[in-house]
Amino acid sequence: MKIIQLNYTDDAGIEEIEKTATAIGFFDGLHRGHLKVINRMTKIAEEKNLKKGIMTFDPHPSVVLNPKFQRTTYLTPLEIKLEMFESMGIDYVFIINFSSKLAKLEPDEFVKKYIIGANVSELISGFDYTYGARGRGNTTNLTEYTEFNTTIVGKYAFTDEKVSTTQIRTSLSNGQLEDANKAIGRTYTISGVVVQGEKRGRTIGFPTANIEADFRYFLPKNGVYSVTLKVHSTDEIHKGVGNIGVKPTFHDDITKPIIEVHLFDFNESIYGESVTIYFHHYIRGEVKFDGVDELVDQMEIDREDAIKLLEDID
Repeated sequence: MKIIQLNYTDDAGIEEIEKTATAIGFFDGLHRGHLKVINRMTKIAEEKNLKKGIMTFDPHPSVVLNPKFQRTTYLTPLEIKLEMFESMGIDYVFIINFSSKLAKLEPDEFVKKYIIGANVSELISGFDYTYGARGRGNTTNLTEYTEFNTTIVGKYAFTDEKVSTTQIRTSLSNGQLEDANKAIGRTYTISGVVVQGEKRGRTIGFPTANIEADFRYFLPKNGVYSVTLKVHSTDEIHKGVGNIGVKPTFHDDITKPIIEVHLFDFNESIYGESVTIYFHHYIRGEVKFDGVDELVDQMEIDREDAIKLLEDID
C-alpha cells in the first residue's frame, strides 16, 4: 500500500499515480456506513481493473472549521485506519492535510487539484459528502464532471437514522456500548502499552494492568466494562473487567481518565507490552465509594458480572 501525503502547496509525485477507483471521506470509525462505500469501491475497481484507492483527510475538518467543537480524538486514529486499509488490500491512500488554506479552496479547484490531479477514474462517495469552501460542493456537482465517473452510495441504517461517527460517539458517551458496537460492526477497541500504575489493586486482591493509549482515542463513558485484552507479543487473548475513570474513591484531583484492566486467572508481568482492549459490555458507571471495603465488595460483583457476560466470547 502506498501512502501519499498531500498538502495545499505540494502535490509532488501525484501525477505518477496509476488510475484508481477511489473512495473519499474522513472514515473515522470505519463503521458499517463507511464499509458500504469502501466495498462498493472495491467492487468497481475489480470490475474495471483499476487500483483501489482511499482519499481521506487529517486532521478532522472541525479543527479548522468549528473551533468550539473541535474533534481531536478519534474512534480510529489515522495510524489505525491505515492498518485497516492495508488489511483491505487498498493500493493507494491519499491523505490530504486539512488546513485553513484547503478550507478556502473553491469546489472546482478542489476537484481539479486532488481528484483529477490524482488520476482518479472512478470516485465513490457517501450520499452526504460535501467539499470545497463552506461545503458548497456536493455529490450532484461531482456527477457533472466528465474526467471521472462518480458513484453515490446511500446511507446505511438500522432504523431511519443513518449510521454515523457522531451517533457512535454519542452512544459510547452514554454507556450504550452494544449500540455503538452494532453500528461499528465490530467490538470497539483501544490499543496501548501497559505502564506502571499505583499498584494499589494488588493490595486489595484485584491486580490491574494500566493501559496508556497509543493514540488520541475517543474514550467511552467512565465506568466498568467486560473486556478482553490481546497481548501483541504472544497473540494471546485474556478475559477481564476493565475500568475507565479517575479513581474517585482514592483521588479528588485526577482529571484525565485512566484505563485499567483486571484479567481473570492471570498473574504474569506484562509491563511494556503492546496490547489491544476490546470493549464488549458496559456494566455500570464510575462511583465514589465510602471506603476500600465497599469498593472491594462491588469489584467482586463486577468481576462475576463480567465473567457471565463473557461466557460466549472466545
